[in-house]
Amino acid sequence: MSFFYKTRSYLGVDLGTASIKIVELENRAGTPTLLTYGFAELPVDEIKFDVHETVARTAKTVAKICAESHTKSRKVIAALPTFSVFSSVITLPVMNEKEVGQALTYEAKKIIPLPIEEMVLDWKILKDKVGAPASNKKDKTMRVLLTAAPRTLVKKYQDIFQAANLELLSLETEAFALERSLLGSDPAVTLLLDVGALTTDLVIVEDHVPILNRSIDVGGVTATKAIAQSLNVNEHRAEQFKRDVGMISGGAGSGGVGKVIENTFSPIINEIKYALSLYRVESTSPLEKIILTGGSAWLPNLSDYLATLFQVKVIIGDPWAAVSYPTDIKGVLQELGPRFGTAVGLAMREIKSS
Repeated sequence: MSFFYKTRSYLGVDLGTASIKIVELENRAGTPTLLTYGFAELPVDEIKFDVHETVARTAKTVAKICAESHTKSRKVIAALPTFSVFSSVITLPVMNEKEVGQALTYEAKKIIPLPIEEMVLDWKILKDKVGAPASNKKDKTMRVLLTAAPRTLVKKYQDIFQAANLELLSLETEAFALERSLLGSDPAVTLLLDVGALTTDLVIVEDHVPILNRSIDVGGVTATKAIAQSLNVNEHRAEQFKRDVGMISGGAGSGGVGKVIENTFSPIINEIKYALSLYRVESTSPLEKIILTGGSAWLPNLSDYLATLFQVKVIIGDPWAAVSYPTDIKGVLQELGPRFGTAVGLAMREIKSS
């Protein structure tokens, strides 16, 4: 459903493993304004098709969402999934931008486990804590965030949007999109925990820059399947048990469902601990909060569980906080919010940079 007439707008398209989300925003006097949104659930086995069939099916689904939600723009910003993108913060001697590009090509060959010729490289010079240029640092070094993605994946995304008759303006990582939609102007050191259907992504953001990304193959569907197997029920009923009981430490809950969920999520907890240990090697700044996003962010008691475990504030992210939209759909958008963090952040990209 479309809410406003378009003047100039952009589509944020999140091609997830279990669903596709699309948000259309336009710039109205500097404020991102919602025009429309749409989404479609994908069968899990669809990701197993060969690349050409996946491109065709995905393009068809994207085009269908656009038609049904009455999008006006053809200009797309999309995100590469965290689990397929390599990123690392590299320390270099202070140098100009041309020299950085040359130096990173050399450094990338040492740390990326794939031939460099098969990767698309991007980089960003990081600022210090007060936002000063890296070249002002007394130790005469600077930090650079290196991001690399397989050329085959980039080509796949280009083919998808071309087949959908859309113009792909840019590709970025999910981490930057989530930072944009969920943190706004807040420079706090934050862990973004994106709990999806099949995977969970962890992003540590420092002064608006995602400096550490991790991904693990555990998500909401993993818990549902574990409950179904434990209680010998179908997945529909298991999903309802999961939503009714939620994350309860110590195994309390109907039929031990709480314990099953806790066990299922233990790899995520361990991954958070590991990510924080890696971060503390590079920085003395303490973690200030955790923001939950993704389709499983609303899992009952998950935020309280994490807050108790890590002794830090935990909130469910609201990607619509900086977006203008009709007040009569606030309830629907708030419920959908955790699932649309990436799509909203993508649609904001061109607006925030204009």
